[in-house]
Amino acid sequence: MTPATSPGTTAGASSRRAVFLDIDGTYAHHGVVPPEHARAVRDARAAGHLVFLSTGRPVSMIPASIRAAGFDGMVASAGAHALVGDRVLADVRFPEPLATRAREVLDRHGATYVLEAGERNHTLPGVIEALRERWEARLRAAGIDPSTAVGLRDILASMEPRESLAGVAFSKITCFGGRTPITEVVEEIGPEVAALPSSVPDMGDGAGEIYLASLHKAVGVDAVRRHLGLDRAAIVAVGDGPNDVEMLEYAALGVAIEDGHPRAIAAADRTTPSPTRGGIATLFGELGLA
Repeated sequence: MTPATSPGTTAGASSRRAVFLDIDGTYAHHGVVPPEHARAVRDARAAGHLVFLSTGRPVSMIPASIRAAGFDGMVASAGAHALVGDRVLADVRFPEPLATRAREVLDRHGATYVLEAGERNHTLPGVIEALRERWEARLRAAGIDPSTAVGLRDILASMEPRESLAGVAFSKITCFGGRTPITEVVEEIGPEVAALPSSVPDMGDGAGEIYLASLHKAVGVDAVRRHLGLDRAAIVAVGDGPNDVEMLEYAALGVAIEDGHPRAIAAADRTTPSPTRGGIATLFGELGLA
């Protein structure tokens, strides 16, 4: 990640935009960034605009292949982590005793989960291999060679098994399954947390993401905007999922991927094609960014 761009030689201060891009299903497809998307980001930044990643992934789950085009910063962990260049503006973790209570409830309901943080993601022994086998079976059933699944490889590589998760500081929890629907698990943990169902098909109602109820991507975007002294009218946000809704509503221009989640489309001002059709490059061209 490269430092925030100074006012560009093409875009003046009044016309400079700050674009926040979701990763999965928006900027990348199954972890692979289309070359035209990377080129659009480089061209927009060369023209003086600012481009940020804004993702539910923790920083530790964003490989160099996704960052390669160069960005001015990012919002990660669904709003809990915000950076401009290498400067950390926010890094919010589950407070104790909430973190302990969340782990205890998840364990009681037989959940398989990962504790996510900017520096590393932690899980119990055996979980990584179980996830690998499950996901590879799904990929084969869909006619996809698992060895080509870059996104899966990156996600699993970011996980570190531990004999005990006690004392681990984390910003978000991803559940890959359990005996109890995630909505009931969250209700038992308490009102400080909320959940979104898993975006991965066939994972079951015990799968999803658990996060601090006070946080979402728009919180991180706002922190970046205020730090840089940008007007809200300069903000463009692009996403495809339920965790993008607040960000799309916050932005002056919210753009949903045309085959994205209905809630994202309803929250957006317009749509753009999926990454398989070069949607980000199309959008940047239409907006005059690149």
